[in-house]
Amino acid sequence: MTASRTRALVVGAILAGSLLVGCGGSSDASDPGGGSDPVERSAAGPTSTSAAAGAAASAAPDMQALRGLRYCEVLLLRKGDDGFRAEVWNTMGMSDCPADAWQALDADEIARDRGAVAAILNGPRYWTLDSIETDLRAGAPETSFGEIGMFQAATVALGDDLPTQTPYTERPVARETVFGFDEGSEIYELVAPDGTTYVMQARSQIVDPDLEESDLVDLGDRLDLPAGWRYQVRTLDEPLDLRSADGVATVVQDDLQNTYQRIDRA
Repeated sequence: MTASRTRALVVGAILAGSLLVGCGGSSDASDPGGGSDPVERSAAGPTSTSAAAGAAASAAPDMQALRGLRYCEVLLLRKGDDGFRAEVWNTMGMSDCPADAWQALDADEIARDRGAVAAILNGPRYWTLDSIETDLRAGAPETSFGEIGMFQAATVALGDDLPTQTPYTERPVARETVFGFDEGSEIYELVAPDGTTYVMQARSQIVDPDLEESDLVDLGDRLDLPAGWRYQVRTLDEPLDLRSADGVATVVQDDLQNTYQRIDRA
């Protein structure tokens, strides 16, 4: 399997399935038999003690003030006896993923240098939530890709098959997080025909590099929504917490790769 073909297959699985990604650990929970593997903290692959990584290591993001925070990820796909796994390396707390340094990265070169089947450049992304409750970087390995320091947020178990990306399709994600939206915050939602509601957690500049938060008010006019779906914007009159249900969050992506989490009522 070529690197480009593998990247095309795995990108949907990871983008729709693991985002956290940057929230302290997730794994693909989409195995219909319930056989997904737990998240692993792993030092697999080269780590770095470079000045760029080391100097940034002490900087931690304010987890109560995340809205608008820019982050990027490098995903390293590896194949072992137990199937495919993706190492998720994230910039949160290390840098704001400088544009010039990010654009200078070459995915094929990274894959060769790290001995990976493929490397996927996931970003830039920006949080559209206000806070996250999670154990973000405790004990995580660190490295640098080019000039960008990153920590290992998770290892995502993908199994033997790599699903392709389908917008507006639910993906279960194993993670223990609380995504918080403050009273008075503007939120952006997808509503399915049965009334199921999904709140945007992060906007993406992968498909549209010019997409800003101010554009989200009218985003519904741009989306290729399935029949019966709608997009809405509202201002919260009370705080909203999105919690994982029994350790599993359910996410979808729109056709611009913005990511949303389902509101699960108690």
